[in-house]
Order: sequence, then structure tokens, then C-alpha cells
Amino acid sequence: MRTIFVLILYACVQKHKHMKLNETIEFYIRTTSLALSRVYNSYAAEYGISQTIGYILTYVEKEGTPSTKLAQQLGMKNSSLTRLIKKMESDGCITRVIDEKDKRIIRVFLTSKGVQRRKLAKSKVLEFNEKIIGMVSKQDLDTFFKVFNVIKNQISKELESRKKFEELITEE
Repeated sequence: MRTIFVLILYACVQKHKHMKLNETIEFYIRTTSLALSRVYNSYAAEYGISQTIGYILTYVEKEGTPSTKLAQQLGMKNSSLTRLIKKMESDGCITRVIDEKDKRIIRVFLTSKGVQRRKLAKSKVLEFNEKIIGMVSKQDLDTFFKVFNVIKNQISKELESRKKFEELITEE
């Protein structure tokens, strides 16, 4: 398994002018992410929710979470999140409360129904992860996480570089 992983990674990172798009790191990440979303959405549909709603349920903290923080964690626009939160509130999974210290902040809290659904979502994610972990050696899993950290770090550098470039352009 490790040999296959290393060979795939090697093929992906070669700066080869004949590299096909379906041999890139992005292709593997994107197609796997989409497939994973389909799996989690099929699990979530059994309980009348979506994968995104499951994520929201997972990210809401006991002391309440500002909706803007949820948007950042999920990489969503506030308007899209607001629609989902309204749906979740009407479904009885969450409540929204204006922060006592800062009236501009709306905190999201789970109801008992939301807590129950969060437990279901968490158990499905952990169950799926256990299946994968059971098929991969510890060494391969460590390598997998190491490679993903390299990718995340490079993405951060690219975004920071892009941000600096855009700031230079707007200054002129």
C-alpha cells in the first residue's frame, strides 16, 4: 500500500510537461473530496440533514458559537450560512441568541434535537474513519497526514503571496 501511495505521489509531483490533469494532486484531492461528500450526504439524508448541516452541528460549541465563526470554519458566505441556520432553527436543531455583551453577535446553540443529530453525525464520521484506518498501516497514515500538511502549508503560502500581490496592485 505504501509503495502505491509513494508512486502516486511521485507521479503527481513530477514537473513534467506531459502530465495529464488526472495525474495531479489537485485531481486526487478534488475527486476524493467529492466522493466523500456523496457518502456523507447519503448518511446524512437518512436523518433528514445534509453533510453541511452535520458540520454545523459538529462545530457549534456548548457555550454557543457566533454565526460568523461558523461561516469561517466552513468556508461559507454569511448569506448561505444564514439560510441553513434558519432551516436548522425551524427544524428544531438550533436556537439563535443575541450575545449579551455584544448585541451585534448572534450565537448559535444546539437544542436537544441538535445534540442528538450531532452524536449521529459524529458516529458516522468516526465509523467511516475507522474503516479507512483499518485498511492502512500507521506508517502510511502518518505519511498521508505529513503530505497533507505540506499541501496545506503550500496553499497558505500561495494565498499569502496572492494577498500581498493584490495589495500591491490596489496601492498603485
